[in-house]
Amino acid sequence: MSGSGSGTEQTNDLASLTAGTPATADGASVQATGAPAGNATLTRRWQGSLMDNYGTPRLPLVRGEGARVWDADGTAYLDFVGGIAVNALGHAHPAVVEAVTRQIQSLGHVSNLFVAEPPVALAERLLELFGRADGRVFFCNSGAEANEAAFKIGRLTGRRHMVATTGGFHGRTMGALALTGQPGKQEPFLPLPGDVTHVPYGDADALAAAVTEDTALVIIEPIQGENGVVVPPPGYLKAAREITRATGTLLVLDEVQTGVGRCGTWFEHQAHEGVDPDIVTLAKGLGGGLPLGATVAFGPAAELFAPGHHGTTFGGNPVACAAGLAVLDTLGDGAALDEVKRIGEKLRAGIEGLGHPLISHVRGAGLLLGIVLTESLAPQVQQAASDAGLLVNAPAPDVVRIMPPLIIGDAEADTFLRALPGVLDVVNGEGRTGE
Repeated sequence: MSGSGSGTEQTNDLASLTAGTPATADGASVQATGAPAGNATLTRRWQGSLMDNYGTPRLPLVRGEGARVWDADGTAYLDFVGGIAVNALGHAHPAVVEAVTRQIQSLGHVSNLFVAEPPVALAERLLELFGRADGRVFFCNSGAEANEAAFKIGRLTGRRHMVATTGGFHGRTMGALALTGQPGKQEPFLPLPGDVTHVPYGDADALAAAVTEDTALVIIEPIQGENGVVVPPPGYLKAAREITRATGTLLVLDEVQTGVGRCGTWFEHQAHEGVDPDIVTLAKGLGGGLPLGATVAFGPAAELFAPGHHGTTFGGNPVACAAGLAVLDTLGDGAALDEVKRIGEKLRAGIEGLGHPLISHVRGAGLLLGIVLTESLAPQVQQAASDAGLLVNAPAPDVVRIMPPLIIGDAEADTFLRALPGVLDVVNGEGRTGE
């Protein structure tokens, strides 16, 4: 049945969850002069000093704790965006704070000219989680850089042709953008590098037809996050592995959004039998809020980079790697990933169980879920949710994406499920925004 609820009820419900001490007495941010800066002031300062490539972001946030954030006016929100699936442990998690503080007090940046303990330890830990002994890790600062490195490894095979999927998103550097299957993002920057063929996502026959012995790599997201949490049909990833193995082509899995426990396994491809990629790219949740990406290669692909082939000044920064280790250590108990699955299924069942006329179904895995709407009203739902104290994301006109911190529990899930019907009613013209 369709739920309902007044804006007052939603606000009170969220207020009980988000009680805490704000940044100042009224939760406002503080300028360098010590004077409070509210939402309007901070937004004007953004508009006056930053480039307009993002437009103007919808909220100035000044503080976070767990799955809660506060804007510059002191309003609290339940954060189901998580920095776009970045804040695996939420905001200001003690393990991350302690690890970063300890590391910066002893050794900060050293560049790639020297060896440091945190990147070595993090690389070793990642290879353990993959369960493969023939791997090597390249650290960088973002998912786009991780995919750029994969692109360059592909070139080192001596082949030039690459295959990616329509709707896929792999980043905005020129190489990663060439792999991205979203023409609107590519067109302002044509021509792009490489000989890249895009095939329909989830279509194994189309993939097989496109891949030849001249194909260097195939890159696929196990779930297309930025395209609206699109899930491939069963057996697709296994078919991709068989197709690429037959032609000696590298299989690259972009797990920037699906990796590091987001979907309830360490890496989403591990939920699919018979899938052993040559390269996996990671970022987002790996750094727990700090900029950290990784390109993990296995077998012959792991040996293609030679000295001088690639580099990055900040990649493998000890502080960022210390944060990464804190994330993996905190999620290291298998029970933590089981909890991600449980809460994800609770949210999926609860959302679909609302029976709201705007809800078609929910797709995704773990805590990467897309609420598919019956109408193209996702931006309106995003705004109404923000007005009600919920942060969600609209990656497609008819999809609302939720990707909360992996540490949320029943309280946060229940709060979301109680508030969502009222949000949808407002958008559907049935409810009230408040009294």
